[in-house]
Amino acid sequence: MCGIAGILFKDPNRLVDPALLKRLCDTMVHRGPDGEGYFTAPGVGLGHRRLSIIDLAGGAQPMGNEDGQIQVTFNGEIYNFLELQPALQARGHAFRTRSDTESILHLYEEHGERCVEHLRGMFAFGLWDGRRRRLLLARDRLGKKPLYYYEDAERLVFASEMKAILQVPGIPKEVDPTALDLFLAYQYVPHPLTIFRHIRKLPPAHILLHEAGHTEVRRYWDLEFRPDPEMTLAEAREQLAGLLEEATRLRMIADVPLGAFLSGGIDSSITVALMSKISAEPVRTFSIGFEEQDFSEVQFARQVAKRYQTRHQEFTVRPEAAKILPKLAWHYDEPFADASALPTYYVSKVTAAHVKVALSGDAGDENFAGYRRYQRLELAALASGTLGRLLGVRHRPPLPFPAPGEPRGSLLDRGRRLAMTFLCDPRHSYLRTVNMLDADLRRFLYHPDFAAQLKDADADAFLLDTFGRFSGDTWVGKAAAVDILTYLPCAILAKVDIASMANSLEVRSPFLDHKVVEFSATVPTRLKMRLFQTKFVLKETFRDLLPPEILSRPKMGFGIPINRWMAHDLYEFLTDHILSEKALSRGYFRPEALKTLVAEHHEGQVSHGYQLWPLMMLELWHRQFVDA
Repeated sequence: MCGIAGILFKDPNRLVDPALLKRLCDTMVHRGPDGEGYFTAPGVGLGHRRLSIIDLAGGAQPMGNEDGQIQVTFNGEIYNFLELQPALQARGHAFRTRSDTESILHLYEEHGERCVEHLRGMFAFGLWDGRRRRLLLARDRLGKKPLYYYEDAERLVFASEMKAILQVPGIPKEVDPTALDLFLAYQYVPHPLTIFRHIRKLPPAHILLHEAGHTEVRRYWDLEFRPDPEMTLAEAREQLAGLLEEATRLRMIADVPLGAFLSGGIDSSITVALMSKISAEPVRTFSIGFEEQDFSEVQFARQVAKRYQTRHQEFTVRPEAAKILPKLAWHYDEPFADASALPTYYVSKVTAAHVKVALSGDAGDENFAGYRRYQRLELAALASGTLGRLLGVRHRPPLPFPAPGEPRGSLLDRGRRLAMTFLCDPRHSYLRTVNMLDADLRRFLYHPDFAAQLKDADADAFLLDTFGRFSGDTWVGKAAAVDILTYLPCAILAKVDIASMANSLEVRSPFLDHKVVEFSATVPTRLKMRLFQTKFVLKETFRDLLPPEILSRPKMGFGIPINRWMAHDLYEFLTDHILSEKALSRGYFRPEALKTLVAEHHEGQVSHGYQLWPLMMLELWHRQFVDA
């Protein structure tokens, strides 16, 4: 796990300044505190910060092939590198290291840009082919590792983090209004956009090729959601058990100490159980709790730790922990409002003090229909199908956000909104569950001048267009498919990657193995959710490995007490930011609308904590990256 960067001049006679290349990498020292390396040639430069995990002595980067004409700077882990070696050696390739990085070089020599199709792992890399003067950028199938890039008429710059790209003089920092609108809708800026108009994210499962003055971005892998209607529970259990155990074993390959995040939920508990089955030593486990018991899962984590005799450690997150929010805003590069980034940062910090690698249960919810919103969607689909036909409702009714002074949050208002959720198209029903600030609320907040900049922008299209890719199966199956392509890479994986790498910790998840994900896409929804019970096939497959309390407990989620903190402990911090003269003068929002939301929440009229958090994080980001 590392930080990578590179600069390519389109004029091959221009030279990359080594000091500038080093400055890019220095901004990412947290991603790779164990070493640094650089490669320069006419018109190109590659940089690397290393977190040493495999082949501690021989895995330095950038790494070149035998004649040095091909160079790669790589972030991530290739789990099947040992399996790849025999076939490559039979083709005449000689391996000089024990590093997984070297497999990329030899695969490229054999297959060109299609080398990515042979990789099983999490990765983002930049590869320079000196003979063809070709730059290849690649990102793993599910988007576990990030990759940003900027291109203009003179150069192409890429890096693991956007703040590194911003070190290059002359790169404009112009906020994209459409991206800001999307952030407020989803809590993140979806790929390929970034908050800055001229910088892009390489989407998951895509490569970028630059050669002969031309840049092309294209997809190399896609996930086909084709549930098998004939699949039985017994067949699903057999395949899932084998795939997940293999994925766990591969992720335990390391030359450094490793452990696991243990939340006490189904996914992390299964991961720890499988690790304990594979490992000859007790697994090290790490948990985060809260003083507010409604948000704390430590008692469940302790049950799993006791069952498997793990070396267990816990940390309690209190409101004062939020003092690191400005630091988090700096690490995330863009506005990011998933509040669970805060406990994720702290569990990573605690874990990194003892190990360099941690396994997690990320993607279990998306693969096996684990979110509570899938249960609500099932209800909404039933309601819209029955009541919609009875009442003739075919489209989402208008639901304007009440003007200041109107009752908001009353039983009547909440009932009206709930009714509209169930009566509208299931896609829009689902959209309402994932939008923190829906279109009506955003319109209420926006300053007319800013709203005019959005023109025909439609934040809903990001999710609704993805829904349009899928047919057949159930609405729950479609929603889970949409989440794997949107919410998972843009929110969950971004959150974990940045929070962990801020603490120089590598996180791996067996549920993110693309073979596991491809299998889950063939499992029909009736095996994932049965009588509104989520993760049915997952629980049945690993029932013997888990305490009964873990199997039967309702899903809690990895959140923080936002509503209480924003009304009390963080109230002064909140108002100092979003109601400051500086914030109110930015031109995004109507001051009276912001003051209404804050007052209603503080006075206990309506709970707006989850709407105020993104507004606060936007202001924190603005101060770090625009004002500075």
